[in-house]
Amino acid sequence: MMKLWKRASGALKDRKTLFTIGFSRKTSFRNPDLDSAIIHATSHDDSSVDYHNAHRVYKWIRSSPANLKPLVHALSSRVNRTRSWIVALKALMLVHGVLCCKVTSLQEIRRLPFDLSDFSDGHSRPSKTWGFNAFIRAYFSFLDQYSFFLSDQIRRRHKKPQLDSVNQELERIEKLQSLLHMLLQIRPMADNMKKTLILEAMDCVVIEIFDIYGRICSAIAKLLIKIHPAAGKAEAVIALKIVKKATSQGEDLALYFEFCKEFGVSNAHDIPKFVTIPEEDIKAIEKVINGVEEEEVKKKEDEVEEEKSIILVERPELQTIITDKWEIFEDDFCFTCKDIKETDQHRKFNVDPSPLPLIVIDEPVYFTHTLPDLITF
Repeated sequence: MMKLWKRASGALKDRKTLFTIGFSRKTSFRNPDLDSAIIHATSHDDSSVDYHNAHRVYKWIRSSPANLKPLVHALSSRVNRTRSWIVALKALMLVHGVLCCKVTSLQEIRRLPFDLSDFSDGHSRPSKTWGFNAFIRAYFSFLDQYSFFLSDQIRRRHKKPQLDSVNQELERIEKLQSLLHMLLQIRPMADNMKKTLILEAMDCVVIEIFDIYGRICSAIAKLLIKIHPAAGKAEAVIALKIVKKATSQGEDLALYFEFCKEFGVSNAHDIPKFVTIPEEDIKAIEKVINGVEEEEVKKKEDEVEEEKSIILVERPELQTIITDKWEIFEDDFCFTCKDIKETDQHRKFNVDPSPLPLIVIDEPVYFTHTLPDLITF
């Protein structure tokens, strides 16, 4: 009885909203026809998904970039007012389909125009809705990051049509792996979640996993060709990290698809063969890293050898010697006396009177000059 009452209440809310839209005028931010399609696609009915109106929304987005603003306005208004996990999940599925259109105008969205990171259903007890709340939060987290990633990729494609560098490719693969990790967090965890709407959402998630994992494998295959001995060590280290993470995620994907198959997700019945990266490719990257390290070590050793081979020439420093003996300099012998008489003073200080200078100057050492009288007038 309570379930029927909730459905009737939800249907009444949807009709009231549609009635209000019928009186609104078309502006740059509002399109009544588009608003009506969004209300139908995000109805309170948990037994089915209105694919017809969902595809009407996709057609509007593909037809003209001008329809993006009315879409964002209508979706954000719808989600911000609701406390129903049914409406919130249908809105996320609709956004997921819009992002898959991959039109140029999507670069203007970047992050999602609403926030469901802390969503909590307000129509039932938390003990019954905690699984749905966690599912919606995980789904929103992925779509929010995916919208930002997709917007960034569209901007780069239009600004720089040339080929990306190795660093840019590494960065792109890391982001894709992060998105794949977020996708694997989207799963029903409560026992009461085996519902049509949850199964439809899981089908969307599985399709997205196929797409992102395929892009990762394709990018890694191209990357392994570019990682060669001439590549830098930093690039090789990141590439090795990516390859190991891809191997780990392949194992996680196998477990995830087994879970989806048991839960009853239709798109998970045919489990794909996940690509395993050959051990030879991993060893080749490790050789690149080790080769760069060996070159760096050898370079350092050569620098040390060069430093050792340098001969340092030390200049003699001046020293002060304190002695109690007289030191005799050559200037002491520069005088004109031809005969030197030995005296007691010579003996006392051990002065040898015999050596004479090599060049004799026949001029007296002292000159006698008469000083002028500057006082007497």
